[in-house]
Amino acid sequence: MASRQDADEGGAFAPLRERTFRNIWTASLFSNFGQLFLGVGAQWEMTRLSNSASMVALVQTAMMLPLMLVTLPAGAIADMFDRRRIAMTGLAFSAISAAILATITFLGLTTPWLLLGFCVLTGTGVALFSPSWQASIPEQVSRRHLPAAVALGTISYNVARSFGPALGGFIVVLYGVKVVFGMTALLYLPLLAAFFFWKRQHVASRLPPERIDRAIVTGARYALHAPAVRTALLRVLAFGLTTATASALAPLIAKEMLGGDAATFGILLGAQGAGAVMGALFVSQIRARVPTEWAIRVFAMGSGAALVGIGFSHSLLLSCLAFLLVGACNILTIAMLNVSVQMSAPRWVTARALSLFSSAITAGVGIGAWGWGMVASRFDVASALVASGIAVAATAMLGALLPIGKDTETDVDTVEIGYEPAPNLALTLRSGPVVIEVEYDVDPKLAREFYAVMIKMQRVRKRIGGFDWTLSRDIENPALWTERYHCPTWGDYLRMRGRYTQSDYDIQAEADAFNRSQQGRRVRRRLERPFGSVRWKAESYDPQQETIGYIPPGA
Repeated sequence: MASRQDADEGGAFAPLRERTFRNIWTASLFSNFGQLFLGVGAQWEMTRLSNSASMVALVQTAMMLPLMLVTLPAGAIADMFDRRRIAMTGLAFSAISAAILATITFLGLTTPWLLLGFCVLTGTGVALFSPSWQASIPEQVSRRHLPAAVALGTISYNVARSFGPALGGFIVVLYGVKVVFGMTALLYLPLLAAFFFWKRQHVASRLPPERIDRAIVTGARYALHAPAVRTALLRVLAFGLTTATASALAPLIAKEMLGGDAATFGILLGAQGAGAVMGALFVSQIRARVPTEWAIRVFAMGSGAALVGIGFSHSLLLSCLAFLLVGACNILTIAMLNVSVQMSAPRWVTARALSLFSSAITAGVGIGAWGWGMVASRFDVASALVASGIAVAATAMLGALLPIGKDTETDVDTVEIGYEPAPNLALTLRSGPVVIEVEYDVDPKLAREFYAVMIKMQRVRKRIGGFDWTLSRDIENPALWTERYHCPTWGDYLRMRGRYTQSDYDIQAEADAFNRSQQGRRVRRRLERPFGSVRWKAESYDPQQETIGYIPPGA
């Protein structure tokens, strides 16, 4: 757990003392305003182009769709290539898309479907940018400032969310939507420039990047077999599913329960945004003083009580206070779970872990909004809010089944493991499947202790890329144990070797300590389908002898 002194000396704005983070964070304020301006302008323009309520509602869908579909591939791309360049590519794509939309609007050529298409394109650029930005935060600040830096990222968006829609609407009234679209394009440029001038040292991998589909699967398998990441994803998904009512039903709360109008709706959203900003200021202090698990339980009960209060309230003041509390509890929960992922995921998979986290939030809120909307339609808004509040408070009990681990520092950098393999077959990166067998000679009296260590080893192998892990024991000689797992290709095996962190390596050393063999553990690497390495006839031409890197047998 971070010390109280660190929290006091750092403070919520301590990361802004570091120049790179300060420049990028300040510029992100402008880009967040630009994104919100686009949403306001597009919705207003759609009301002019179409009388259909569903078409107006589709604007929000078009803005959110890329976050659900593009974020995970974007996380894989961010892990495979230079995150700075990927972030710049996403921002440039969004700026160009918004600029083209502004031009089309200025020429009077906008149609409803064309408008929706450019909303999707602009959102795609943002979805491509987001994982690269989040995964690069640890490179811009010291590790003790990371919780505050993550919180500041949420503050940036919530400040824009509190004032952006109103300011965007004001600009639409004065100058029209074409100016708003043009401003959206321009407001992406400061953030693009901040990333351009960031002198990031990118360490290129000695291996070619993975295929995008395999990279996505690798990230998903890591999250599945890494308890800290898996738990954070499940907890934030549950929280999103149960707490989506405040934002989703806010228009109905303003109209039906408070007897208000659009201004009332804006006040409620503003109160929620203000609560989020205030809550985010205390992320690092709360994390330093209270274990994450207990903090999240308190926030779940606080958010639940606020939602129940909204369900019974007919006073604008009381509802605003409840929205304020919901905003603070929600952002504190999300930020602290985000920090847990940031602190536990190794650098080689950070962007994919964070993209899964974003997808879990988006899926939870999206599905939850639809579900609670159905409840409100079947019964009434108040009933949906009360039921939602009870459900949110109940997620506190998930801590008994899916507890968040202690806030301890973990190794996130990879280590060199040595023992480079020296193949005598002419392998390419696509050769495979590859079977790895590791033999151990263990004192039978220590079998139980060795087995317990190997169960930990199983989790290590699976989360960094191993498949079909098994552990067997020789029937005739009970001292001999064989660990066996697969990699799809030789290239996958080589990439797997580069993913061990120090804590993973320590588990391997713990297993090796049981081995009595004077030669150490014996490792066999086998090509499971070797037909490509065998000639049909002895006198037939063997092209593999001309393969670069081929080592003839006996050489």
